[in-house]
Amino acid sequence: MLAIATCPEIPPMRSDELRRAFLAYFEANAHTVLPSSALLPQADPTLLFTNAGMNQFKDYFLGTRPAPFPSAATCQKCARAGGKHNDLENVGYTRRHLTFFEMLGNFSFGDYFKKKAISYAWSFLVGELGMPRERLWVTVYHEDAEAARLWAEIAELPEERVVGLGVKDNFWAMGDTGPCGPCSEIYYDFGPALGCGRPDCKPGCDCDRFFEIWNNVFMQFERSASGEMTPLPRPSIDTGMGLERLSMVMQGVFSVFDTDLFRPLIEATAGLCGRTYGADANADVAMRVIADHARAGAFLIADGILPGNVGREYVLRRIMRRAFRYGKVLGFEEPFLFKVAGVVVDTMGGHYGELKNSAKTIAAAIQSEEERFLKTLDRGLVVFQEALSRCRQARLAEFPGDVAFTLKDTYGLPLDLLRELADEEGMVIGEGAFEQALTAQRQRSKKAGGHAGGEEAAGGDVYRDIRERLGMPTSFVGYEELDVQSRIAAIVKDGRDAESAGAGEQCELLLAATPFYAESGGQVGDVGTIALVAEEVGRGGLIEVDDTRRPVEGIVVHRGRVANGTVRVTDIVRAAVNRRLRLDTTRHHSATHILQWALREVLGPHVKQAGSLVEPNRLRFDFSHFAPMAPEEIAAVEDLVNEKVLEDCQVTHRTMGYRAALQLGALAFFGEKYGESVRVVDIGSFSVELCGGTHVRETGEIGLLRLVSETGVQAGVRRLEAVVGRRALETFRHRDRLLAGLTSALAAPREELVERAEKLLAELRAKDRQIETLQAALGKQQLTDAALSATDVHGVKVLARHVAHVDQAGLRDLADQLKQKLGSGLIVLGTAIDGSVFFVAAVTADLTDRLHAGDIVKEVAKIAGGGGGGRRDMALAGGKKPEKLSEALAAVTAVAERALAATGGSR
Repeated sequence: MLAIATCPEIPPMRSDELRRAFLAYFEANAHTVLPSSALLPQADPTLLFTNAGMNQFKDYFLGTRPAPFPSAATCQKCARAGGKHNDLENVGYTRRHLTFFEMLGNFSFGDYFKKKAISYAWSFLVGELGMPRERLWVTVYHEDAEAARLWAEIAELPEERVVGLGVKDNFWAMGDTGPCGPCSEIYYDFGPALGCGRPDCKPGCDCDRFFEIWNNVFMQFERSASGEMTPLPRPSIDTGMGLERLSMVMQGVFSVFDTDLFRPLIEATAGLCGRTYGADANADVAMRVIADHARAGAFLIADGILPGNVGREYVLRRIMRRAFRYGKVLGFEEPFLFKVAGVVVDTMGGHYGELKNSAKTIAAAIQSEEERFLKTLDRGLVVFQEALSRCRQARLAEFPGDVAFTLKDTYGLPLDLLRELADEEGMVIGEGAFEQALTAQRQRSKKAGGHAGGEEAAGGDVYRDIRERLGMPTSFVGYEELDVQSRIAAIVKDGRDAESAGAGEQCELLLAATPFYAESGGQVGDVGTIALVAEEVGRGGLIEVDDTRRPVEGIVVHRGRVANGTVRVTDIVRAAVNRRLRLDTTRHHSATHILQWALREVLGPHVKQAGSLVEPNRLRFDFSHFAPMAPEEIAAVEDLVNEKVLEDCQVTHRTMGYRAALQLGALAFFGEKYGESVRVVDIGSFSVELCGGTHVRETGEIGLLRLVSETGVQAGVRRLEAVVGRRALETFRHRDRLLAGLTSALAAPREELVERAEKLLAELRAKDRQIETLQAALGKQQLTDAALSATDVHGVKVLARHVAHVDQAGLRDLADQLKQKLGSGLIVLGTAIDGSVFFVAAVTADLTDRLHAGDIVKEVAKIAGGGGGGRRDMALAGGKKPEKLSEALAAVTAVAERALAATGGSR
């Protein structure tokens, strides 16, 4: 650790004391203290991970939702390891870069502005923590005279310690358009001993003397697409101070890795590998990398992110594999990172309860990934050597960049390691091709990052226009009623607003009120009928609804066909949902909630919904989990669900504030966008979720749940499919029919079916062995017969035969045996399999200077509509015309004659 001039007058504080002190200070100053949001962003497709304290308040700052409190304070978990904010490659080499960190922040949503924000910051640092004011400097946007004046008034800072900087350093914007404003950063001065020596050294210099600890963003403008900035009616405040940086200053150390947040992790790593931190620079880097990445891995997994191949899952895999690779530097040959992550749980689980709740999952997921990496690393080195051999044969000076990327992406070999390996062979990596492959992968990952949901449908202009014209949303009454009288508010045909729809036409109806549930949250839309309540005799009018959707927020669209008559805007109609199908869907939806609860009980709290589909005839549930479920786990989940069904638990729902629901313990799901008011579904008090879907009144209505399949969707995501109620009964009946058929076919009672099947399989295996023995004997005789039928061409034995009932591998084996039988000669064999033709040509070693097997088989295969090639001694080919097989083999002699003639005929 580098010795620095610290201030003995600063009372040292532990990181947990600093966290508590910050939140307590702002709570005492009328701020609502909120828990950290998850690292998995909620309903924000622009983010890989939560990377700032303001993320959870984004809608408040944008004005799309009213803030339920005027000001707030948080200690926010943050990760920056992908996308725009990516510190991954710097971690371990600098004193401040981290992939995971805690951001202390205070926020004002139009409550207070610059004066109070500056006062709060100065009062906390100097008054509460006791930082010496002579060590603190600030920067402001060079055009923000107001902030400079306030610092001079409130903090009594001399003019030279208030530094004006430009847009790059001191102007913040949420995007190209939207809220923006100047910012002011507070720096700690570590003293001239760490400076560059220049007399004008100050914040903004690249040396290590001045260290940023707190950023205050003053959101006071709205920037338009043209770049014009207009003052916001209610300016806001967004601040951020890294707990690690604050701890560094308050604990008198020069690196965040020397704080109490990291020392236990570094010491644990040092103990595991038998090294001393500070004794070797390369080993020190490795230990710092492992400490940071263990924190990132533990927190990301606790928030439901598991290592995978795309998006944020792939970033987590990269973080973990980088740690594994640095473990190699320390000599680790067995999994170790899961043990360091255990120290993360022990040291930080007091404040972040999700770590303790997910401790087993964190350890299992990291250990599983580490074991997989060790295997892929070994395979990757083999692939590297194979590629290197090809490069040597081709006398290449550059190792192919696309191959290098595959080795990095698939096998986990880091680029710097590949550079070292290539350099040892006197080669360089093809960086251009590597970057092209990397760019393509990032684009795939960006696309796979997905759509966070809740967005309005493409082409929704007509619906938005209708919503604006109607001035009110569709009233949904389908929780209580399935058959109601309503009024047609609008009709859409062919994407256009219409006044009427006639018999046979496809259309979309918007009703003033509807019992039809619109597809949402995984539950499919209702089907049914909408019938005209006509006073005009003979007019009629019936629409068969085949789907119900919500193309834009607040509008429910009933899609279907006019079966008869004509319907017009303002007509009074009766809307009737198909009751049987709705109830089947409802049973499956309630069962999905119980299923998720059971999965979390059996597998652990890391299980989080990754997708779902609820239909009348089945449910599909995707969830985060790092391994296939064992049969006993599947059985345990199924048993738990059915126990709750038999208990006939009451299902209730109520509407409450979003944050109140979360504090109640309700589960909310990534991809869903929630308003301030949410519907909470409570099943027997054991399952509480935010959900707008339809549900049973008591769990007994579900009847029975039967899990029918468990499969993998992608790395870290598993899928269960299940049926309930009538569908479950149908499943059992179907299996009964299968069993009855087997009982009849095998002539055995059900209890003896397995024994009877095993006996029949044993008899079949014995007969297969007999057949193989007979085929081997027949094969030997065919070899003898074939060898005797060889034709002499210019003194060379030429054998061409059609071989039936053999695959490509068998054809090749037979050619090898015939080479030995002939001793010297050319063999061409052909067979037809499933409408295709396959050939093999073999030339004995003494004739390869006169005959080329690849050339011969290529010419023969052309006759059968194909092609091929290979080595001089052995080659394969294929064709598409099995009817030409005999003709192709008959041509072998002529092909051989021409080849031999070209090399001088007989010898």
